[in-house]
Amino acid sequence: MKRVLGVMSACVVLTISLVAAVNLAIPTLAASSLHPSRAQLLWIVDSYVVVFACLLIPAGAAGDRFGRKGVLLAGLGVFALGCLAAALAPSVAALVAARALSGAGAAMIMPASLSLTVAAFPPADRARAIAGWTAATGAAGVVGNLGGGLIMEFLPWQALFLAPVALAPILAVLAALVAPRVPRHDAHLDLAGAGLLVAASVSLLTGIVEGPEAGWGSALVLGSFAASAALFCLFVRHQLRSERPLLDPRLFALPRLRAGVLGVGVMFFGLFALFFTNARYLQEVMGFSPLLTGVAILPLVIPMIVVSRLAASFDRRRALVGGMALVVAGLVWLSFAGPGMPYAVYAVGPLLMGAGMGCTLPVMSTEIIAALPRERAGLGSGLNSAARELGSAVGVAVMGTVTATAGMGAGYLAVAAVVLVGAALALLWLRTGERVPA
Repeated sequence: MKRVLGVMSACVVLTISLVAAVNLAIPTLAASSLHPSRAQLLWIVDSYVVVFACLLIPAGAAGDRFGRKGVLLAGLGVFALGCLAAALAPSVAALVAARALSGAGAAMIMPASLSLTVAAFPPADRARAIAGWTAATGAAGVVGNLGGGLIMEFLPWQALFLAPVALAPILAVLAALVAPRVPRHDAHLDLAGAGLLVAASVSLLTGIVEGPEAGWGSALVLGSFAASAALFCLFVRHQLRSERPLLDPRLFALPRLRAGVLGVGVMFFGLFALFFTNARYLQEVMGFSPLLTGVAILPLVIPMIVVSRLAASFDRRRALVGGMALVVAGLVWLSFAGPGMPYAVYAVGPLLMGAGMGCTLPVMSTEIIAALPRERAGLGSGLNSAARELGSAVGVAVMGTVTATAGMGAGYLAVAAVVLVGAALALLWLRTGERVPA
């Protein structure tokens, strides 16, 4: 059982760590022979994350229908193929497409790894197994920053994508040997719904990312926003008419579910806005090496891990209010960062954000799961992961766009404002729904 948990956790670390690691490569990519524009740099980061987010729920259904072990192994193959294509990409367009392919593979890996972990343990030990798998998702950020920093310190950016190509086959062999076979279920994939969700999300990001260069009043930007709104409406209509929807919009009538999804989304919106800007600021403004930049994120990660383990003993409503306030305070603090700021002063911002997210994320994730019947826990887990990845993608896009037009300080203030409004709305929904127990 421990071997299953170890292998499944390693699969999760591989997929999530790549999200953090790529941010460290942004300065190198910007100066590379590909010559990506500001908008193209954002797409190199976001193409992976948005496909990852939008395919999580249908990928989970695919595991139920075709076999979770088989989907996991296929996901590792797709993920490795995308990474290989990224390492060999001759152009920015090819790199973005390869990143999107890797994101599809990651979406297949994530839910299958959790369900296989649960299946390998007896009911009495499953809570501990889930906690171990969840801890791996947190550790992935550290691995991505440290591993990515180490690679970028000594090797070209292509090596960042070749490393997963070497690791994925090893994990596939180990998974084939130790992962249990789980009975299949007649799950509905709803490929049309998944396609609409991906198209709507990409259209939204296109409008945000391309705005500064194409012009906010341009046909491309306005058309992208209009297409996004229309596609989201079509997605909702399709889901309401479907006998077996991918994601039933009526679930969001539950205040606790709405609050949890929004809360997780805005927390990762702020976190990945920081990840995207932090790597460039530390390397280009403060002169840090890639490896030192990877180490410099520890003031965010360590309090996040420590506080999240203590969060169960906190009053939950106070943990939410205090945690969200700390995240906003950290973002505002970072808005004052400049060339003359010592790192010890700068690090206060990530420290506040890490402590705040450690308070907030366990409570919000619990709200998502608790709002649904026990037999729909898989959907709750998928919603939690999708909210996290979509929030991350939009956070990168918004931060990159505002920074390009108004500077880094304004970017952090804009992100802080979004987090504040989203957090306040989530708390309001919790007050109107079932009371959060102390």
